[in-house]
Amino acid sequence: MTYDIAIVGGGIVGLATARALHERAPRARLILLEKEPRLATHQTGHNSGVIHSGIYYRPGSHKARLCVEGKALMYRFCEEHGIRVERCGKVVVATAEAEVPRLMTLHERATANGVPIELLEPTRLRELEPHAAAVRALASPSTGIVDYGEVAAALARDLVAGGVAVETGVRVAALERTGEGLEIGAGRLALKTRRLVNCAGLYSDAVARLAGARPGVRIVPFRGEYYMLRPERRSLVRGLIYPVPDPEFPFLGVHLTRTIHGDVEAGPNAVLAFAREGYRFAHMSPRELAGTLAYRGFWRMARRYWRMGAYEMYRSLSKAAFVEALQRLVPDLVADDLSTGGAGVRAQAVSPDGTLVDDFRIAATADAIHVLNAPSPAATASLAIGRHVADLAVEAFDLK
Repeated sequence: MTYDIAIVGGGIVGLATARALHERAPRARLILLEKEPRLATHQTGHNSGVIHSGIYYRPGSHKARLCVEGKALMYRFCEEHGIRVERCGKVVVATAEAEVPRLMTLHERATANGVPIELLEPTRLRELEPHAAAVRALASPSTGIVDYGEVAAALARDLVAGGVAVETGVRVAALERTGEGLEIGAGRLALKTRRLVNCAGLYSDAVARLAGARPGVRIVPFRGEYYMLRPERRSLVRGLIYPVPDPEFPFLGVHLTRTIHGDVEAGPNAVLAFAREGYRFAHMSPRELAGTLAYRGFWRMARRYWRMGAYEMYRSLSKAAFVEALQRLVPDLVADDLSTGGAGVRAQAVSPDGTLVDDFRIAATADAIHVLNAPSPAATASLAIGRHVADLAVEAFDLK
């Protein structure tokens, strides 16, 4: 079987990219490959479902532009496909005066990014979130919640209806260039493709190397663990309550998130995972962990962030520490309000100098495009990321 473009990765970014490519090049023969038996199994399937507004991201960055664009596209897609979505809004709370300057930076970024934002005094905050505590806060009314698994399923249905081949249970194990493109070693399938789009998430750097690229980064997996508020205590949270993030660390801190299904999640933290799909503390892949430990960028990152990393690990092992962090946001919350929830793994690209890559990173060559860093807000931005990749493909792959 020979295709014009093979998309590797059946998460929401891969599905949205396949959709955009089909729209831009409807005559191109496309195939999407997913190694798991089901689509959207990993980052998409372990997502809290937040539709981010775009207040966090540096103006002019890919994250800022694609998040704001993608938010509008996501709301429209859900409306067109009958997917339940709610614009519940979010508050970001400064719980100490020292955090207020960082809060004001978020206000400036939101304004620069064209995102509706309201600066709140404590009395106004209590109207929105009666149990939240803050000296100052921001309200983001365009933040919403959705089930990204439902979005992924709708995208897949559209692809199949449009004639795009979607294959699950197919792991890309080898890529070999020929005179006509690439031969894909993928288990039960013998495939040839003229062009490749890599949306492999946690394995995006590995697929890039299989294709002969030098990604310049390595994916280091970080596990985020959650607790759930017990049903009788969900009234403590009306929408979403977030802390002011640390600008030196590309994670948002533990927060409280109402889901589209009515649950309230508390978390996540951010601890090093010992496998790229290490959803539990005890889940370790010796080969993948050895790859992380052999990467000089990991040790440079560890030297830079060891204090924060040690605290995140302590909070992972101590429910009391987790609860203490949540009580800064909602003082009425107590340990008995929480039950153990699930976990997700974030594919975080790390540069050789130890920098945690903050922005989306997408690299294009003559016959391949690699989405090398697409952490949060990638689900929100997925439809816009897909359009961006399709635009790159039109130029790089000469699809005009």
